[in-house]
Amino acid sequence: MTKRLPPRGDHQPDLFAANFADIPIRDQRDTMERPFFSLAKKPRYAPIEYHVGDVWVEVSANPKFGLATIWDADILIWASTQITEALDRGLQPIRTIHFHPHNLLKSIRRPTGGEHYARLRAALERLTHTAVRTNIRAEGRKKTASFHWLESWTEVVDETSGETTGVTLTLPDWLFDGILMKGGVLTIHEDYFLLTGGIEKWLYRVAQKHAGQQEGGWQFTMRQLYEKSGSSSRFSDFAIDVRKVVENDSLPEYTSLLHKNGEGEEIVHFLKRNLLPVGDPRYETPRHARRRHARGIASKSIKFSTMPE
Repeated sequence: MTKRLPPRGDHQPDLFAANFADIPIRDQRDTMERPFFSLAKKPRYAPIEYHVGDVWVEVSANPKFGLATIWDADILIWASTQITEALDRGLQPIRTIHFHPHNLLKSIRRPTGGEHYARLRAALERLTHTAVRTNIRAEGRKKTASFHWLESWTEVVDETSGETTGVTLTLPDWLFDGILMKGGVLTIHEDYFLLTGGIEKWLYRVAQKHAGQQEGGWQFTMRQLYEKSGSSSRFSDFAIDVRKVVENDSLPEYTSLLHKNGEGEEIVHFLKRNLLPVGDPRYETPRHARRRHARGIASKSIKFSTMPE
């Protein structure tokens, strides 16, 4: 498990008038640490059931498409970024976004072409048909939110050439409202999209959610991470995979360390690289806040449906 090389021509596309690399990439924080997605590339049909304290999450697969994966969630991160960027620029986004798949694939740092368009369609199907029930943000312990990761998606194909001319996706209220709420998104590193392992990607999101603003980082027991992950692997196999991530030290922005606590439990400690001693080979200088150019986002690449009058 490591980061793959960026695809050829990976200079970040013209999704907005400014390069995507100059735009903070945003992730909806409620989805970052709990088990909303399959971490395996092999299709998963078994449900995810997470009940810890007063919080619970249940995710069910469609028997034809399987559970949405953490790689599929890159599309939702992309959508979150479009919405928050529009807000930053004083525009009025709504839940429906029109785009060309070439631009989306470039933005999440994947190759483009027929095979990758087909994978994108499969991801959109999994997101549309994965059912989620949770009491997170359901305004009360006894209330439930029930939704699919995408309310719908459509593709327009040129009848003559057979080429895709555009795609439309519509986010569910639960996700859209979470993006709009104060503190509802966190900025993530653009190299997140280059991580190849499902557990790697999930661990980065957990680290960013918990350790991003903590001088001493954040610690979990291996068992806590296992319960939060919703992994279908045995605990022992999950622990082996986490240890590999720690050994490879491949997470953007964060390093991780293993030790035992007083009870003999294995602890995973996440720490920002810029908090390490300067002489440590894992040290990285603090990142400067990326700032977009003030040129607006109205382009041919993406648009939101107009608000009804």
